[in-house]
Amino acid sequence: MDIHEFIKQLAEQFDDTDPSEIKPDTKFQELEDWSSLTAMGIIAFVKTIYGKEITGLEIRSCSTVADLFRIVSNK
Repeated sequence: MDIHEFIKQLAEQFDDTDPSEIKPDTKFQELEDWSSLTAMGIIAFVKTIYGKEITGLEIRSCSTVADLFRIVSNK
């Protein structure tokens, strides 16, 4: 699993955020268009693309994109 590919897929979950703004150190929950629907989209894309299940609690425990990547890659 590559973090750059992960970021590309993650960026697709944010409708109004320029994908170039999303980096490993981005605090994704602070982005303007972050919502519970975005979290649901992340859960769905992780399951669809990576075949792994993450929870809302795991997402909330992350500060940055790199934190989220670590959780997904360690499953």
